[in-house]
Amino acid sequence: MAGKPAVTTTGTAAPPEGAATGERITPEGQAVIADATPAEQAAASTPADQTASDRAASDQAPVEQAAPEKPLFRNRDFQALWISQFLAAVAKESAEIAYPLLILATTGSATYAGAVGSVALVVAGLMSIPGGSLTDRFDRRKIMLLTDGIRLVLLALFSVLVFSGVTSMPLIFAIVIISSACLGVANPAGLAAIKQLVPPSQLTQATAQNQIRFFGATVAGPPIGGALYGIARALPFLGAAIAFLASAVILLFIRKPMQAPPAPSDGGKRGAWEGFKFIARQPIIRILILWVMVSNMAFNHSGMFLALIATAESRDASEAVIGTTLAIAGFGGLAGSLIAPIVLRFVKPSLIMAYAIWIGPIAAVLLAVVPGTMPLGIIVACIFLRAGVVNALFFGYIAALVPDEKQGRVIGAIMFISMIAQPIGIFAIGAIFDLAGATSVFVTMAVAGVIAAVPTLSKQIRKLPAPEELTA
Repeated sequence: MAGKPAVTTTGTAAPPEGAATGERITPEGQAVIADATPAEQAAASTPADQTASDRAASDQAPVEQAAPEKPLFRNRDFQALWISQFLAAVAKESAEIAYPLLILATTGSATYAGAVGSVALVVAGLMSIPGGSLTDRFDRRKIMLLTDGIRLVLLALFSVLVFSGVTSMPLIFAIVIISSACLGVANPAGLAAIKQLVPPSQLTQATAQNQIRFFGATVAGPPIGGALYGIARALPFLGAAIAFLASAVILLFIRKPMQAPPAPSDGGKRGAWEGFKFIARQPIIRILILWVMVSNMAFNHSGMFLALIATAESRDASEAVIGTTLAIAGFGGLAGSLIAPIVLRFVKPSLIMAYAIWIGPIAAVLLAVVPGTMPLGIIVACIFLRAGVVNALFFGYIAALVPDEKQGRVIGAIMFISMIAQPIGIFAIGAIFDLAGATSVFVTMAVAGVIAAVPTLSKQIRKLPAPEELTA
């Protein structure tokens, strides 16, 4: 409790003993000449026992200044996290391309081969909810080490079984399910750790660099997996195991803690659903995740590639032309991640979101009317271009607006919402194409894009501030 304020009077008191007339008494009990200049008052207020040399030393003492922020590329802890997660992502992508190849070679079933990807997506999305809760309760480094270790052992053993010719569909699906569960648990921990490893002014830059990791692994992983599979069927899984080992080792070089001390404001609410409740209360995150969910159903990578392949085949395009078209489309995502730091630095968030929101429905209409095959790849690349920039911006808002003790649960909820919608969109695209053809698919995408844009017409999105201007 604060003490009582000092009582002042309007009466005139006699000067204390030892104070000359014309002097006033400072709060420290020193006499200062009332009519003197500031320099004379300063000299008079100097303690008597302070020597001339002491005063000179005091005058020459340097003013302490805050150390300047290091550039992000010199932040060893963040870069170690980035490299570790990049290796884990490449391992995941290279293994995931090898699963359907192995299934087709051993069973000849395209249905099983296609089901692997859907199962992996659903499991990772579901596990991101408990994964987010674990991220807020336990040490994030240990979570990532544990999940890397499980996948290391799992894939190393699986590669031995493949070398021995011992494979079966139940075994492959078990490996996929456990690996995807580890992914769902590890992702919230890795994303939540960023807030503790970089200063607030570099959060958007850090999340932009993270997008390079994601799209870079998406581009690098499948060719690596395919090339290793061409040498020996077991090599992609052995290579992935080695990459997970390297990922775990690099995590050990991170010196800073990856989470803040437990905050009493959380009140012990460690339930997984706390992330969904926070999203519902935060207008910027709520509006953006609604748009992301519907947009992911219409314009996710797998669904767009499926639509491109089916449309190209219906137009009698050769395999070479189809492959080139897909490569052009896929390059859009990588290009977006590479330019994300520059775009986020010089373009207003409201303008970024305006492009991201409306390029989908506009491009879908163009896909429905533009003839040929390769032009479709260019149009889809314009859609994918937004992904790296928008993801970096969106996770910048997560880092800025969500307290550290809730980061894991909010990220887990976001991953669940964004990932669980994708299989619905992939299934719908295939079904509509079989029933009504390519034009109906693209018209449906355009309608879904317009519906997704409706919540973003609010004032919060039209006047969207930068993440650095916001605080949790």
